Amino acid sequence: DLQLEESGGGPVQVGGSLRLSCTASGFPLYDSNMGWYRQAPGDECEMVSSISSDGTIYVADPVKGRFFASQDNVKNTVYLQMNVLKPEDTAVYYCAAVISEVSGNRYCNSAGCYSVALSCGGQGTQVNVSS
Repeated sequence: DLQLEESGGGPVQVGGSLRLSCTASGFPLYDSNMGWYRQAPGDECEMVSSISSDGTIYVADPVKGRFFASQDNVKNTVYLQMNVLKPEDTAVYYCAAVISEVSGNRYCNSAGCYSVALSCGGQGTQVNVSS
C-alpha cells in the first residue's frame, strides 16, 4: 500500500532549526511531485516547498531563504529543512504527493490517496516556535 509518514516536528526557539521528514512506501518519490504544506489554526493550508519529479524545487515567498525541500531517493524520503524559525512558522506541517498515472493523478497524504488534492490532510507534524 502507498503510505506517507511525517516526522521531526516539535518545540523550537525563535531562530532555531528543524528538519522534517516524510518517508514514503509503496511508490518511488523520484517518480512523483512532492510538497510540504502547513496550516496554522484559523489559517488556510499553504504550500511551503515542493520538489517535482524533474527535481525542480519551489520555495514559497514567506519562507524563501530559510526553508528548502530536499529528497533522498535511496531512503525514499523527502525533507524540509527549516532554518531561522519564526513564531509565525508555528503550524502543523504536512507532506503530500501527486502521482501521475495513466488513469489520472492520485493525490496522497499520510491519511491515504484521493482523486482530489487534500494537501493539509493526514496526521502531519506539529512545529511550535516560541521566543
